[in-house]
Amino acid sequence: MKVRITSDFWKRYQDIVRENMLPYQWDVLNDRADIRIEGERRNDDSIPTGKSHAFENFRIAAGKKEGRFYGMVFQDSDAYKWLEAAAYSLRNHPDKELQAKADALVDLIGDAQEADGYLDTYFTIEAPEHKYKRLMESHELYCGGHFLEAAVAYYEATGHEKVLSIARKLADQICLKFGPEPGKIHGYDGHEEIEIGLLRLYHLTGDASYLEMARYFLLERGKNPDFFKKQLKEDDLPAIFPDMGKLPDSYFQNDMPFLEADQARGHAVRMLYQCTAMADLALISGNEEVKKACERIWDNITEKQMYISGGTGQTAIGESFTGDYDLPTDSMYCETCAAVGMITFARQMLCLTGQAKYADIMERVLYNGLISGMDLEGKHFFYVNPLEVHPKTDPLDPGKNHVKAVRPSWLGCACCPPNLARLLASLEQYIYLKRDGNFLINLFISSEWTGSDFHIVQKSDYPWDGSVSILVENRGEAFSLGVRIPSWCDHWKLSGKFEVRDGYAWVLCPSGETKIDFTMDMQAVRVYANDKVSACAGKAAVMRGPLVYCMEGVDNGREISNLVLPVKAEFTENYRPDLLNGILTLHADGIRETSETKELYSHRKKQKTPASLTFIPYYAWANRGENEMQVWIREEN
Repeated sequence: MKVRITSDFWKRYQDIVRENMLPYQWDVLNDRADIRIEGERRNDDSIPTGKSHAFENFRIAAGKKEGRFYGMVFQDSDAYKWLEAAAYSLRNHPDKELQAKADALVDLIGDAQEADGYLDTYFTIEAPEHKYKRLMESHELYCGGHFLEAAVAYYEATGHEKVLSIARKLADQICLKFGPEPGKIHGYDGHEEIEIGLLRLYHLTGDASYLEMARYFLLERGKNPDFFKKQLKEDDLPAIFPDMGKLPDSYFQNDMPFLEADQARGHAVRMLYQCTAMADLALISGNEEVKKACERIWDNITEKQMYISGGTGQTAIGESFTGDYDLPTDSMYCETCAAVGMITFARQMLCLTGQAKYADIMERVLYNGLISGMDLEGKHFFYVNPLEVHPKTDPLDPGKNHVKAVRPSWLGCACCPPNLARLLASLEQYIYLKRDGNFLINLFISSEWTGSDFHIVQKSDYPWDGSVSILVENRGEAFSLGVRIPSWCDHWKLSGKFEVRDGYAWVLCPSGETKIDFTMDMQAVRVYANDKVSACAGKAAVMRGPLVYCMEGVDNGREISNLVLPVKAEFTENYRPDLLNGILTLHADGIRETSETKELYSHRKKQKTPASLTFIPYYAWANRGENEMQVWIREEN
C-alpha cells in the first residue's frame, strides 16, 4: 500500500525536507555549513557549540581520520535520524544524488562498526574499555535504537542489504550482552529508544530474539532502581554528565516498573519513547496488562499534564514532567523531540485500540507543538516550544534560560532538527490505517492511498477549510471506512448512511465507487483550561479547527500581556496568501490596559483603550524577527 500526499499545506513541508532540510543538515553534520551553533540553554559552557562533528566521529572511529570524539555522547543519533529522513524521502521521491550520500553514510557506519557488532563512536574512540558500563548516561543503546529505526526505513525504501546486515549484527550483539541469563547485563539504557528499534527490526525480519530483547528491556526497567548507581560505582570512567547522577530515579522511569505506574514522570522524551514501544508490544503480544498501563499513562498525560499545543514536559530541570495540572506557560519546556514522541505514542495507541481520541491528539501535536519547532524554511529550529515569550526579560531570568524568541540555525544538542525531518518525511504513515480488515481516515490531509484492490482519494483545503471530499474505488469485497470526527468539532455533516462508534463515522464501501462528503463547522472558538491550572486562570486560548492561535508583538504592539479579550468580542477571519506562506488570521476588538503613572505600584486603576487584536497560527510564530508572543489572553466581561 502506498500513500501520496497532495495537500498544499503538507506537501510544502515534505518538499522543505527534501529540498532544504536534508541538504542543509548534511552540510551541518559534515561541518561544512557557515552557521552559528547555540546551546539549548544560555550561558551553559558544557554544551559543545563549536561544530557538529557527527560524521567526523564516524570517520575517526572507522580509522579513516585521526582525532578525538567531539559533541554530545549521543551525537551518532543525529546521523541516524538524518539517514531515516533520507529513506522516507527516497521512498517518495527517488533521487540519485541523495541516495549516493545515504549509501556513503551507510558504508561509513559499517566501517565504524566493530567486529563483534558493537556500534558507538564515543566509546570506540574515547573509552573502549567502558562499553555498556555506564548505561545511565552513555546513550549507547539509545543511539543503537535510532540506527535500527533508520536501517529498517532505509532497507524498506531502497532494498539496501548492507544496512540491514549492519543492523542485525548490532542487534545480535545486544541480544548476546543483555538479558536475564547468567553472565549477561541485567539492565537497560538510561534513555529509552532501543526498544522501538528492536521492535521495528522484529516487524521487518520476524526474528523473535529482537522481540524478546525489547520485551526484556521494557518490563525489566524499574525492577532494580539501584542498577544505574551500582554501575557508576563499579566503573572508573569520569562522569560524562556530572549532574545526571543527582537526578531522581523517576527521571529515567527507573523508580518502578511501567506496569505499576499511573502517572507520566521524568524526562518527557524518555517517557514517550518508552510508551511508544510499550504500546507496540501490547499490540504484538495481546498483553492486556501492558495495554491498560499504556492507557493509564496516556490518560494522565492528555487529561492532566499536556499543553494546549500538545506539548509535554513542564520543566527545564530534567526536561521533565512535573505533576498534574502544573502547566506554566512562560517557563515550560515542551521539547520538539517530545512532540515527535507524543505523535508516535498516539499512532501506536491508535493501532492498538482503533479509537479516534488518539488521532485527535496526534493531529493536535502535529499542527501545533511539532511544526512550531522549525521555521517556515526548515533551516532554524527550536529545542523548546513555550506558549509565552518576553524577549526583554526572559534572558534575565535564570529560570527561563532555555526560552528563546528566535530559532537558532543549529543546536549544540541537535536531537530535534533531524527528528523533525524524519517525522515530516514519514507523514504518510499517520494519515490512514488499515485495522481488522477495515480502513480509517485519521488526518484530513489531501492524499491518495492505493492498495492492490482499492484506491482512496481525499481532497480538502484543511486546515483552513472544513470540507473534505472522499472518493473510494473498491475493486474487491466490501469494507467499512471510518472517517474521524474531530473532538474539536461540535457540528458536522456526512453524506449517505453511516454509523458512529469509537469517534469515527463508519461508511460501508461495496465494490465499485463510493463518494463521501464530510463537512466540519470550522470557526474560531475560545478554549479554557481546567480550574486547577493556575497559570491559565482568567484566560482563554483561541483555536480554529486543529490550530492553536497566538498573538505576536509585530501585529499587536508592545507589552501584549496588557491586552484583554472581551467575552462578547467576535472573531473575523482573513486568509492572507502573502503572509507566512499563507495563513488565515483572526481578528477581534479588544482592550489595552495602560498605567497612568510611572510608579511601580499605584492605587490608580489602569486606563482601558480600544485595541484591535490579531491572532496567527501558533506554529508560524517567530518567523518575523524577535517578538513577544503569547497563546493565553486575559478575558473579561
